[in-house]
Amino acid sequence: MISSAHARTVANLAAASCLALLLGACGGGMSLPSFSSSSPPPEAEPGTGPEMPATIRADEIVGRWGLASFQNPADRARTEAAARAQCKNPYVITAGSSGGVIMHLADQATPQELRLKGSPSGKNYIGPAGPTPGEQDREIVSFDGRVLITRFIDKDAATRYGNMVYVRCAPRA
Repeated sequence: MISSAHARTVANLAAASCLALLLGACGGGMSLPSFSSSSPPPEAEPGTGPEMPATIRADEIVGRWGLASFQNPADRARTEAAARAQCKNPYVITAGSSGGVIMHLADQATPQELRLKGSPSGKNYIGPAGPTPGEQDREIVSFDGRVLITRFIDKDAATRYGNMVYVRCAPRA
């Protein structure tokens, strides 16, 4: 027969185990089935409206570009020359199938289709669909048809990559 001291210990362990299971289920660690027959439609994020068109068209930035970057604005001219020298190994921006452009996001090895997005302030952005400016977007700081300068919105990416300077390469002969 089990002594009362052992019985109390076993009962305490069983109660603690049941309590741990119940608390774990409440914390999101375990998913319980839903008994409702339909789920409510997802709500739009507050404060986001329809995407505004950019004042720069995607076809204006499609092409071959020399690429370099700078942190200090005083280095811009030198960086443009360095980007021009990169045309022997250009960064190619192609047209996407949905009207965007194929480019890399920060820290992504595979390029993907990004959109050109406008904003009420008149600024233009390049980034995935979603709110403008989004964390993965880059702001188009300047664009004159020949030189495109962008800066990532994400502070960490902006610090690491600086101002990205794209200089249009001459057409291939």
